[in-house]
Amino acid sequence: MSVTVKNPFQHIVESLDPKNPKQQFFNLSKLGDPRYDHLPFSIRVLLESAVRNCDEFLVKRSDVENILNWKQTQSQTVEVPFRPARVILQDFTGVPAVVDFAAMRDAVMKLGGDPEKINPVCPADLVIDHSIQVDFNRKSDSLQKNQDLEFDRNKERFQFLKWGSKAFKNMRIIPPGSGIVHQVNLEYLAQVVFNHDGFFYPDSLVGTDSHTTMIDGLGVLGWGVGGIEAEAVMLGQPISMVLPEVVGYKLSGTPEKLITSTDIVLTVTKHLRQVGVVGKFVEFFGPGVAQLSIADRATIANMCPEYGATAAFFPVDDISIQYLEQTGREAEKLAYIKKYLKAVAMFRDYTDVSQDPNFTQVVELDLSSVVPCCSGPKRPHDKIPVSDMKKDFETCLGAKQGFKGFQVAPEHHSTTVPFQFNGKDYILNHGSVVIAAITSCTNTSNPSVMLGAGLLAKKARECGLSVKPYIKTSLSPGSGVVTYYLKESGVMDYLSQLGFEVVGYGCMTCIGNSGPLPEPVVEAITQGDLVTAGVLSGNRNFEGRVHPNTRANYLASPPLVIAYAIAGTVRIDFEKEPIAINSEGKEIFLRDIWPTREEIQAVERMFVIPSMFKEVYEKIEKVNERWNTLVAPSDKLYTWDPKSTYIKSPPFFNGLTMKLQPPKSIHNAYVLLNLGDSVTTDHISPAGNIARNSPAARYLTNRGLTTRDYNSYGSRRGNDAVMARGTFANIRLFNKFLNKQAPQTIHLPTGETVDVFDAAERYQQSGDPLLVLAGKEYGSGSSRDWAAKGPFLLGIKAILAESYERIHRSNLVGMGVIPLEYLPGDTADSLGLTGRERYTIIIPEQLAPRMIISVKLDTGKTFQVRMRFDTEVELAYFRHGGILNYMIRKMSEN
Repeated sequence: MSVTVKNPFQHIVESLDPKNPKQQFFNLSKLGDPRYDHLPFSIRVLLESAVRNCDEFLVKRSDVENILNWKQTQSQTVEVPFRPARVILQDFTGVPAVVDFAAMRDAVMKLGGDPEKINPVCPADLVIDHSIQVDFNRKSDSLQKNQDLEFDRNKERFQFLKWGSKAFKNMRIIPPGSGIVHQVNLEYLAQVVFNHDGFFYPDSLVGTDSHTTMIDGLGVLGWGVGGIEAEAVMLGQPISMVLPEVVGYKLSGTPEKLITSTDIVLTVTKHLRQVGVVGKFVEFFGPGVAQLSIADRATIANMCPEYGATAAFFPVDDISIQYLEQTGREAEKLAYIKKYLKAVAMFRDYTDVSQDPNFTQVVELDLSSVVPCCSGPKRPHDKIPVSDMKKDFETCLGAKQGFKGFQVAPEHHSTTVPFQFNGKDYILNHGSVVIAAITSCTNTSNPSVMLGAGLLAKKARECGLSVKPYIKTSLSPGSGVVTYYLKESGVMDYLSQLGFEVVGYGCMTCIGNSGPLPEPVVEAITQGDLVTAGVLSGNRNFEGRVHPNTRANYLASPPLVIAYAIAGTVRIDFEKEPIAINSEGKEIFLRDIWPTREEIQAVERMFVIPSMFKEVYEKIEKVNERWNTLVAPSDKLYTWDPKSTYIKSPPFFNGLTMKLQPPKSIHNAYVLLNLGDSVTTDHISPAGNIARNSPAARYLTNRGLTTRDYNSYGSRRGNDAVMARGTFANIRLFNKFLNKQAPQTIHLPTGETVDVFDAAERYQQSGDPLLVLAGKEYGSGSSRDWAAKGPFLLGIKAILAESYERIHRSNLVGMGVIPLEYLPGDTADSLGLTGRERYTIIIPEQLAPRMIISVKLDTGKTFQVRMRFDTEVELAYFRHGGILNYMIRKMSEN
């Protein structure tokens, strides 16, 4: 807790319990300001943080006034600081963060400072959930085999993380096999209200994963940031943010009996994408919210990045308290949570319209209008009613290459490819399902959809239905609690019989760790150039993310994942066609096996109980025996191994001095890549398998590794040499220079087509700066900092795009890469830019947030763009060459 002695708001500190004067809090209602009662609840959390941390240095009294005046200042790009109570990380983003901390300690020591100043000052929890892959499935020993292989592949990374847990205070590691970070956060880590030595304040956080917003469903304000920004927060630096607009999302009505929370979230995602909420908070209100469980709310909040908002907040109400009780939180804790939140007017009654705050804008959804749906085939916000899936897929098949098109010639729409699997004959065609994965914290955190899937599996087996053996089925729960209640309720056996064995506790297929498909399946897909499908209960389905051989990927609820697995194709109309014909020749329709809401709720009430959560989480930090016996060094400075291909000291701080160098204009830059709309961080910095013919593969092979030992890009984020070579290495990257998908570009001086890394290396050798041209929504998707670090290492000085996703723009700022934005109405096409010009970007001496600057071309053309440094603090980071350089200099001061 960070209340300072000189805090100017000390006079509003009160006792929460008159009988216990040591229990204190800032009573915001004692500010005596009527504006407080009309603030959105999410803004009240920002206000409390500003009041509690006010020191007239990093957080000023004027910041408090600006937040109180939110109604007037929200649209004026007013900058305010926010100091979250804690930070969460997962291992793909956590390893590079710990690598940065280790390198920063070295840099601080070289500059004459105390290296131990590089240490988290707020609680930081790192959950290892991104390393496990679906190498084995459909067998009862799949879980153990996958976990053993995970440890064998990642032992060096895990040793490094264990060193970090010893070397840094306030850093806790949740070992592999425990669950998915956001579900563990929801069920265990979340405090809702902090009690720090008797001082109470709201829980809040940032996380190095874009789906950190899941915790908003429990009334804890949190969102994803880049790893670079999270590192600064851990070192005590407040987040500098523009005071956001808050869109009120009113929910009314009651969902129909067959509707799942997945259907609701996919509907909300498409709706809010259409509304336009990028960079804004969304706050849910209205009587319909009271119809949703915390798991339902968390599902909606989880997919906040897919509709583009910063946060998706559900204020705490009685249902939140009931969830905390269900998940085993102590009665004493529940009592003070409710008492504190009521005292500061942050406890919500969704049926009381007098509590409805002012919003920037209000939009509404009648829950009774939601229909069963999926999203795809390439974007999460492309919702399709299940009744239209067959028609939509067939339309996409022949449509022009794009988000809703595969450009397959009409004469090939009926292509079939026979193949053999385990001695039996099968046929694949366009639309065949080859991956069916119940995966991701988005859905596995929700007992209603998980038990719904189990009950559907039970009914399917009782009707004699099965899943074809070549389909890669898997079940990867977000915590051990899920397996517990699936077993206790008796549905786990039926899931197993359909091939949905537990394969691991981690993100797995949702992040591309889907593992290999059977070789005969891959050969058949390749032979027929088939558009086959993956169906998953995840949150993202961007091209090339789930698996290289599934060009169509659909997000669906867990029951629908099983349904499409049984059908074996997405080219089916479940309302008119049977899902399958059983061994007796009887047609079975989906409606025959779909469980009712009442059936699901009855099982949930009986089997999802507090003792399960307590039993699982009491031993979470000690449950993995291999982790417990793992030996790691305990030195405060890390001893880098020059032979390591996993952990390497990054070059970011080489030659860093205390003296600032003024920013310089960029002269005669070449365009490395000319990209279109919705370029994701998966396109920029893939997380999946390392292709055998890639620059990263050549690097690893030259160091004596075989293909089997490559592991994934995500697992090698502690090694900058691998990650730089993996930048823009996604096989689905569409580069306008080539007019096709490939991880390649044209080296403009010679006209040669080469791998992106090889082209960048040539430009660096000749001393030429680089630029990337892009369209709308550049950097959408995961909050991976390597999507900014990689371009920095390639020599990219600036990105010029039509618009940016929030987290990626922040990451670019953090690395000192300039995010440039076309002025309204301008695009590369309207300006006649081909990307073959050379660009000079004029950086003035006097900089201001969001200032307009000039770009000159070697053709003589000049146009203007906006420099997207949105706050004075971001400009300070830019002057230092990035946020980490800024922190090193700050920590090195005597």
